Amino acid sequence: MSVRLAVSGATGRMGHTILELASRDPQFEITGALENASHPSIGKPLHEVLPSVSKVQAPVAPALSRMSPKPDVLIDFTQPQATLGYLQEAQNLGLGMVIGTTGCNEKEKEQIREASKKIPIMMASNMSVGMNLLFALVEEAAGKLGTGYDVEIVEAHHHFKKDAPSGSALSLGEAVARAWKVNVKDVATHGREGLVGERKSGTIGFHALRGGDIVGDHTVLFAGPGERLELTHRAHSREAFAQGALKAALFLSGKKNGFYDMWDVLGLRPAGR
Repeated sequence: MSVRLAVSGATGRMGHTILELASRDPQFEITGALENASHPSIGKPLHEVLPSVSKVQAPVAPALSRMSPKPDVLIDFTQPQATLGYLQEAQNLGLGMVIGTTGCNEKEKEQIREASKKIPIMMASNMSVGMNLLFALVEEAAGKLGTGYDVEIVEAHHHFKKDAPSGSALSLGEAVARAWKVNVKDVATHGREGLVGERKSGTIGFHALRGGDIVGDHTVLFAGPGERLELTHRAHSREAFAQGALKAALFLSGKKNGFYDMWDVLGLRPAGR
């Protein structure tokens, strides 16, 4: 039996990619796509709005409650305010959410976690298989090398990206901080300018680059005496993230509630974590 799927931000870069892949996968039935109420595509069949999503008659809607049949799972890659609105609807309708939105503050993240007591939610800063392996490798490397190696995290994205550092860069910093048994907020340094003095040992540097159509590059540099180790992931297209989101939707299908991440979806979670 196929999973009934809805996707928010349907005409955006990620939404379009997810819908295109889902339309070719027999494991999914696309029951609707979401856009804001003032969007010109509202009410139109999806295949007219996105010709690459052929034969999908489901309309573009302004709300989950306007979809029939009701979806099982919503995939959401939008902005924090929109995500929280969809979250309330999802709770009212009792459907799961895959959340790839980044830039949420701590209060917003807590709202999402609280909602997971009622519905199943999978939230991750990055849904590609390779990037989630990088999270694991970085945590292991940081634990082995310790604070004797300086850590710098450099990320690059397209010029449309609104938050910085990226959610994935912050997750990489959190991986280092876990290995060092510290709070990432206490040791983070965001960029440098002017006479800042000598680099303080045990800090994590973050640097955000923005330009062109870069999909997403992340490098973690461990610099020690006489050597450096660099671990890098480069996304060549958004399909890697979209495929991960669809895996997460399948994972959530049939679950009653709970808060999950991509390590749960991919079976990467270490013992005891």
